[in-house]
Amino acid sequence: MQQKASPDTTQYSAEEWQVRIDLAAAHRMAVREGLHEGIFNHLTARVPGKQRYYQIPFGTHWAEVTASCFMEVSYEGVVEAGEGHMEQSAYCIHAPIHRDVDHAGCVMHTHMPFASALTRLKDPRIKPIGQTEVLLMKSIAYDMDYAGPAFDPSEGERLAGLVGDKTILFMANHGVTTVARTVAEAYDKLYYIERAAQQQLYAMWTGQPLRELPADIIEKTMNSTGTGNNNFEGKKPFEFHFAALKRLLDCDEPDYAA
Repeated sequence: MQQKASPDTTQYSAEEWQVRIDLAAAHRMAVREGLHEGIFNHLTARVPGKQRYYQIPFGTHWAEVTASCFMEVSYEGVVEAGEGHMEQSAYCIHAPIHRDVDHAGCVMHTHMPFASALTRLKDPRIKPIGQTEVLLMKSIAYDMDYAGPAFDPSEGERLAGLVGDKTILFMANHGVTTVARTVAEAYDKLYYIERAAQQQLYAMWTGQPLRELPADIIEKTMNSTGTGNNNFEGKKPFEFHFAALKRLLDCDEPDYAA
């Protein structure tokens, strides 16, 4: 079998190439962990130092995403670098959020099953019934008005206004979006909000009353860092989580970084 040629990375800065590697890793891990929907949904990241963002060409399965495959799309919807079709709803949701939300270095929008199931309920909110749920509650914003498919940037502008300073957006009758400064943090939020939604739904499916935590414990937990007194050498827990995930890919799917 002919070996695939190594990509020419000289056209990118070290920071640009690292973001590409991380974003490719996020796509691959989303497949492994059941957070994807084939060729649909969108994981994007700002191109460092430029008014544009990375987006995969439409039709690319997340299991085949590599660091070199990304297009660079301007906030005006122009493909500035790379080749392929630009998926319109990705542009209409992601470009305004990258442009208008200061901490939107990475934006991940998925229809992952458990969190998306909650968005189908009249009350989609995460309940204070466990540690994981409570630790995330301060980070969540809710869009309670589904406006149809996003085929105009005005929808992304509306969503950007709802995000505010939060990092998780529940989108009514639709799915979930996470917004963070880095790919590692956005993926960490995506992973744990799906886990929280899964745990809540499992508890609800028993038919028994939910055991909500008392207000003082909710407040104490929400205001904690979730890491106790541990010193992680200046790194955040989500950085360790994402680095561990990339080590798994390095063993089994190293071509993600090509």
